[in-house]
Parts: sequence; structure tokens; C-alpha cells
Amino acid sequence: MRIVRFSLEGNVAFGVLERDQIDIIVGHPFGEVERSGRLIPLAQVRLLPPALPSKIVAVGRNYAEHAAELGNEVPAAPLTFFKPSTSVVGPADPVTYPAFSSDVHHEAELAVVIGRLCREVPVERAAEVILGYTCANDLTARDIQRSEGQWARAKGFDSACPLGPWIETELDPADLGIQCTVNGEQRQLGRTADMIRTVPELIAHITEAMTLLPGDVILTGTPAGVGPVNVGDEVAVTIEGIGTLTNKVIKRG
Repeated sequence: MRIVRFSLEGNVAFGVLERDQIDIIVGHPFGEVERSGRLIPLAQVRLLPPALPSKIVAVGRNYAEHAAELGNEVPAAPLTFFKPSTSVVGPADPVTYPAFSSDVHHEAELAVVIGRLCREVPVERAAEVILGYTCANDLTARDIQRSEGQWARAKGFDSACPLGPWIETELDPADLGIQCTVNGEQRQLGRTADMIRTVPELIAHITEAMTLLPGDVILTGTPAGVGPVNVGDEVAVTIEGIGTLTNKVIKRG
């Protein structure tokens, strides 16, 4: 099932996408999904970020080749950090280049959308708390990341977390192709099978420390090939079984 969040004539709703039509969901998708039977053509709506997370918990250096390309060791435990909810934008939304940086990089990632309130989730039960998966771009002001030593501004600036285009609920995340293109040129190409810690392991590790709420998002790390984006670039993240998330980089006004 593909779950979309969309805007139509000023109203926001969730729906189930089937081919080129959306069946509007009654209420929200966190629980038993109730379809209204009211169909709307996909072409008539504006797709929004498919979730509104209270927090985005991201994982750094979860692909060995990516850690190596930046001169870092693979961490002994998952390296986690937060991106604020204000960093989220949706498919086709602009990414605004932050005025305080001159070296923003793309990072294509598989995003996990949490479906229910949970804490202290064992690895073997992680699937029970997952609503589904979507594409993410963990945009990073690399120069600020290096100079400040902690990552709040480098990874938390407005529009630094594009998500979308929808949530795919029927998906095995163990071995999916993931790629990033900039203006049609391939930059990143990897597979989720190369993640150092799996999705269930990440959920268990994170929920040891904190409660996750419905709609919260976990970013699972990026494969090698990260690189700069500039104003005017079109960045596309494609994940096998999900689709493509595309955003254009603009100058902050």
C-alpha cells in the first residue's frame, strides 16, 4: 500500500495511491486504515511530506564506504543525531541553500516511518512498529559540520530533510537499490544490504533511549558518493520499491 499526504483546495488529507488515483483515508493511517471510497486524480493534488514527525532520528556513518570517503572510522555503536521537524519538506518542494554555508552535500537515504507509539522495542519485534518506508535526502552543510564539531546547524537548517514522495508499507528493506542523481548525473549508487546496522537493529538501539511517536522518522544512513549541490541543481533520490523524491535547490530569499 502506498500512503500519500496531499493538499487539495486548501484541505490536507491522507490517501492510498493506486495507479494515478488517490482513495482518501478517513482520519490518519496510524492504525487501521479506513478508505472513504472517494477517488481523486493524483494530477489534481499537491503531494506533501508523507509524515509530520515530532522528531527525525538520523544515523551517521552506517555504510562503511561512506565513512571511509570522509576519512572517518565506522563507529563502534550507531551514531545518532536529530534533525528538527522544521527541516522537513516534501516532493517537488524547493531546498533553500543556507546563507551560512558554501558546501552543502546531498545524502540519499532510506527513511523508516514509525506507525505506533513505542519504546524498548526488541529487534525481533521491530517490524510491528513500522508503518512503512520513504525516500529522504539528509542534506548537510559539510563546512559547518567540520567547523562546529556538532551537527545541529549543519543538518538541521530549514529544508534540510526532503521526504517523499509517499510511504510504501509493503516492503522488505534488507536489500534495496538506492541512488542519487544531480541534474540527471548519477552521484550515489548503493544497496541497503550494505548498511552496517539493519533497520530492526537501529529501531532497537534508538528506542532503548527514547519513545518514538506515530509519524516519527528514522534516517538509516547514506551510501558512498556524497557531494556538493548548488543553487539551480535538481536532486533526485530513488529507492527500489518506493519511487523518486525530487527537489530543486534555490537561493534563500
